[in-house]
Amino acid sequence: MADKTNQKSSSETLRPDTAVARLKNTLPDWPAQLAFWLPAVVGLALDLWSKKAVFDHLRGNAKIEILDGILCFVTNENPGAAFGIAAGQKYLLVGVSLAALVTIFAIFLLGNIKERLTQLALGLFAGGISGNLYDRIFNDGAVRDFIDVAYWPGRRWPTFNAADTMLCVAVALMLISGFFTGRRPPEHAQQQTEVH
Repeated sequence: MADKTNQKSSSETLRPDTAVARLKNTLPDWPAQLAFWLPAVVGLALDLWSKKAVFDHLRGNAKIEILDGILCFVTNENPGAAFGIAAGQKYLLVGVSLAALVTIFAIFLLGNIKERLTQLALGLFAGGISGNLYDRIFNDGAVRDFIDVAYWPGRRWPTFNAADTMLCVAVALMLISGFFTGRRPPEHAQQQTEVH
């Protein structure tokens, strides 16, 4: 009799519909999906569009002044990561970007993330990584940068693009989310864990 009970319980755990139901319960809800995918897709589209628009417009021109002496658009291709790190290492940078993208998707889909700021930050990470990854794969390993900012008279920040901006905003949102999550009152945190 005990064998039949064990067989029944083990057969229930192996049923595909049970596994699918469990997976559905662990996947993020619709508001979370929206918080992740909207910035990821819109951010990627904005990044690719802005790179194409500026590079097409500036063909043959030196730069476009946006704010005199502070902000201008130029064309620059960076064969490395941030600040030119690992320049010329196309396959290494593509591999690192792919690994980072897979990690972001795994954290979002399987990490049971409840904070909207974190979900939004993960979406921005996905969009930013994808934008620069596109360039690395289809632009001979070089990322197209065009935003040139003077942060001090006579000193300019290395050129960057919309994808880089999304990555920086994502880091800031993660820090803010971590700060407020860490400061949550203990009784509120306990109530949340009991509900979920």
